[in-house]
Amino acid sequence: MAADDAITASEPTAKPPCVRSIRVGELTDVLAKGLDDFWAMPTHVVFVSLMYPVVGFVLGVATLGHHPVSDLYPLAAGFPLIGPFAAIGLYELSRRRELGLDTSWKHAFDVVYSKSLGSIVILSLLLTVIFIVWLAVARAVYVANFGYQEVTSLTTFARDILTTPRGHNVIVEGNAIGLLFAVLAFSLSVVSFPLLLDRNVGAAAAALTSVRVVLRNPITMAFWGLIVACSLAAGFLAFFFGLALVMPVLGHSTWHLYRKVVEPDLSPRPQYHPRPELRRYAADFPAVLFSPRHPKNGHRNTNS
Repeated sequence: MAADDAITASEPTAKPPCVRSIRVGELTDVLAKGLDDFWAMPTHVVFVSLMYPVVGFVLGVATLGHHPVSDLYPLAAGFPLIGPFAAIGLYELSRRRELGLDTSWKHAFDVVYSKSLGSIVILSLLLTVIFIVWLAVARAVYVANFGYQEVTSLTTFARDILTTPRGHNVIVEGNAIGLLFAVLAFSLSVVSFPLLLDRNVGAAAAALTSVRVVLRNPITMAFWGLIVACSLAAGFLAFFFGLALVMPVLGHSTWHLYRKVVEPDLSPRPQYHPRPELRRYAADFPAVLFSPRHPKNGHRNTNS
């Protein structure tokens, strides 16, 4: 793969990324650019995005088959907590289109070449922990009101939740606590993953920059969070498969949101150069395992 086909990454610096203020009205432009990216590469983007409805459907079936029905709503409501990481391939496709690079679907997985890969993994694990804790807390809220008696019927569960005082308590308490988890995850991740794809600033700096964006633009980011929540809810209501359409537009739009709220780094940044594939000979086995090998072009690889 050519150097331009790899994700660029800067070395960590002492100066944190600068954030900008944006108006609520600018979110229209963000969504328009995200939609334009989607129309420019719809087929393979939808293909890549099929993982979202498939995962959602599997979670739903697993809940109905092996877990309490009461866990179905927390699973669906908690999906946005890990959504920013799940959409990282979409951010990369928008980044590549912006640079005029090839945007075939395979490049959605070029994150494995990023020098920020370790930071991306750390942040994704953090979001996963938040998601798991949310599920545990949601379960505790249900048990506190209904006890440990399991409900296996959706009809019975819906009646208990919607028509009883205990059910109303679950709705109010669960959604209030869920909002706190959503604000936490949103603040840490709204622009952190696009930032790490663009610049190798480290997980802590990326998360802090994301929080600073939210604090500087509280109203605008609240509107953006509402747009994301309503869009994902519509995708779930369409039997999860609406996510195959919603997620690409939101993912591409998030990249353009990042571009609006974080000042670009204009300083030169080194690019990642994957090592050329090495030629192997059967006759050299097993000595080849313990000696330097040469690229197929006959020259030693000097990339570090």
